[in-house]
Amino acid sequence: MQHARVIATHRAPDRPAIQVARGETVTLGDRDHDWPEFVWSTLAGGLGGWIPESVFDVDREVAIANSDYDARELNADVSDELLLHRELAGWWWAEKNDGATGWIPARAIELIDEDRHG
Repeated sequence: MQHARVIATHRAPDRPAIQVARGETVTLGDRDHDWPEFVWSTLAGGLGGWIPESVFDVDREVAIANSDYDARELNADVSDELLLHRELAGWWWAEKNDGATGWIPARAIELIDEDRHG
């Protein structure tokens, strides 16, 4: 797996992270200005959050999730080292040494040479 070092502190937003399950229907809203691949997604219960459009079947008001997605973000400080699991829409699903997991923007990290972690 790929490793990275945090080069810019990242904090999760102060709202609950939403999750969608494959096959779940959501209402899509506006695109994010900073992250245009993300669309505001509202669950049936009214809770909303930013999710990559690629998670859904089509770009329309009501869409069905093609895969599970957890919008949890990872709090990380400069110089933290992370284990990277997967990349999606300019963000990495990452894991800290203490086991905490979540998304962190690719622009907040730098990849570390694999030879250092062999």
